[in-house]
Amino acid sequence: MMVMAVPSGAFAQDEGGEKKPSMHEMARISSLPKAHADFSRFLYRPAGDKVIEQPDANRLLFRNKQGEPDGYAERRGNAIVYFDRHGKVTQVQPFNDDDPPSE
Repeated sequence: MMVMAVPSGAFAQDEGGEKKPSMHEMARISSLPKAHADFSRFLYRPAGDKVIEQPDANRLLFRNKQGEPDGYAERRGNAIVYFDRHGKVTQVQPFNDDDPPSE
């Protein structure tokens, strides 16, 4: 078994230099293409809730006026499944891929 010694200052950031941006800041200013999803088939949205789109997961998050989670909806196969704040299924919206998205 081999043991490597790492100097304690090896992972420290430069104190005298300029502060480096965080990963969140770098992602916000990234030139990489953003994920896009069509949420027009998601028909149900709780009244008064803020809707947060997550196109990379093909999911909508619902938050109430106080900012607390109020459930989510995600596409699974050829249906959209709606969940409450505890993760229990509240509604299933089936559709065919041949159907045009509703307005």
